[in-house]
Amino acid sequence: MCYCYRRWPEIRVHVLWECGAAQDVWAGCLVRIQKIPNGQSDNFQLFGDLMDKLTRPEFEFFLVQAWFIWNQRNIVIHGGSFKEPGWLNKRATEFLEEFHQTQVQLSISTPLSPRSSWQPPPASVYKVNFDAAIFSNLNCSGFGAAMSVKGLLVTCSEEAEVLACRKALEFLVDAGFSNVIIEGDNENVMRAVSSSSRNHSWLGNIYEDVKWLMRGMQVVSVNSVKKGGNEVANVLARHAKNVVDEMFWIEDSPPPAVKALYHDSINIQ
Repeated sequence: MCYCYRRWPEIRVHVLWECGAAQDVWAGCLVRIQKIPNGQSDNFQLFGDLMDKLTRPEFEFFLVQAWFIWNQRNIVIHGGSFKEPGWLNKRATEFLEEFHQTQVQLSISTPLSPRSSWQPPPASVYKVNFDAAIFSNLNCSGFGAAMSVKGLLVTCSEEAEVLACRKALEFLVDAGFSNVIIEGDNENVMRAVSSSSRNHSWLGNIYEDVKWLMRGMQVVSVNSVKKGGNEVANVLARHAKNVVDEMFWIEDSPPPAVKALYHDSINIQ
């Protein structure tokens, strides 16, 4: 039963919307949210009604406030007490403003003049370089970054590069890296990845996947580099021709790329 009001089952729609403790919070927020009636069967119906009747900023506010209500219930269950509803509404507004400001501060840019040699990242920041190679005789492609993997059949170099970028970001997420610099040697791909506008090309869905993965990380910058500054990733991409399954080297120098790594190390400025 509901931890705050023992008369009702503690289902999700009750916790976030119908519980008296939640209603005290909603009563002090946006008028349009207050007008949404009770009686929804579940959260899916509640969210559907809200999405139909609220603007996007209003729905974003609802989601943030619902998160605060859920968080506050956990605090109460573990011995704490509810914050005053007015404080929760004020904090939700501030939280959403902070989030939007952060997105502006984390906006990314592509340098106009790509570098010709690889450079190490600043302290506490990781860099991922990726590249793609197309093996027309095998009807497949290879992706190289911190990994080397034989990929799918692709139709052009741009498709191969953006798929390689997505694979590199998936690796970063799985490995737990968040504070990163992303580098590739296809200027068009890097420009599209760093753009804040939606990509409407036939590869748009893949670009949106890339941006969605980036939103979960602290991306310092997205850079375009020349082939000479991306040689390790290039070597790994070409090595994928000989690979059947995914291969990972963690903390070790990938044997196929040792020569390229040495070249990078002696050219660091």
